[in-house]
Amino acid sequence: MQQKGKREQQTIHSDILGEEIELHVYLPPSYTPLLRYSVLIAQDGKDYFNMGKIHRSAETLFEDHAIEEFIIVGVPYKDVQDRRRKYHPEGEQQAKYVRFLVNELLPYIEDQYSTLELASARALIGSSLGATVSLVTALEYPRTFGKVALQSPYVDDSVLDRVSAFKDPSLLSIYHVAGKHEDEVETTNGKVKNFIEPNRELNRVFSNKTFDYYYEEFDGDHKWTYWQPDIPKALKFLFSE
Repeated sequence: MQQKGKREQQTIHSDILGEEIELHVYLPPSYTPLLRYSVLIAQDGKDYFNMGKIHRSAETLFEDHAIEEFIIVGVPYKDVQDRRRKYHPEGEQQAKYVRFLVNELLPYIEDQYSTLELASARALIGSSLGATVSLVTALEYPRTFGKVALQSPYVDDSVLDRVSAFKDPSLLSIYHVAGKHEDEVETTNGKVKNFIEPNRELNRVFSNKTFDYYYEEFDGDHKWTYWQPDIPKALKFLFSE
């Protein structure tokens, strides 16, 4: 019988953002303070648990001994406006949100739980804008977060410029997928954007550098219908033993 881990909710006060942040935490079946665990921080945190079933994918892989056991910390957004403010490259709170992840959330996780305090044991994951802010965070703090999984990230010139300017690709491992049919995606501000072509350009920029990097285009569009079945592959990339 497949062993299940433990889910709990926490709240952290952020001085940087000036608000209370709800956290959804998953502890793996073997969790004990006597061992140390890698950590995955998921933007769109509630979505990754409720629609992505990320903890169930992880448990199946744990059972198969395909990956190491790790802690998942999901950071939800309050609403679509809050998500845009914190995740979008032009969002007025994106820089503060990145600082929150590095300077407040990570120290809180490491104080509350038994973790491996290594960049190679810390990963970020997100979909769409959540993938974008995960990538921006890893690029700014590669000695803090050494792994990132990107599911259909929003990509603009500022994102491409950040990757092009990144000096030490050996510090980061990057998993990157996007849908072949993401050519007409309705964004939260009501505009329709082509996601797949900018993702292909991002792939070219990544491929021109020496990142530990995986890229694939799935046969689908910008929906959890396609991101959810991709999660096991992303987790294997991030946490294979």
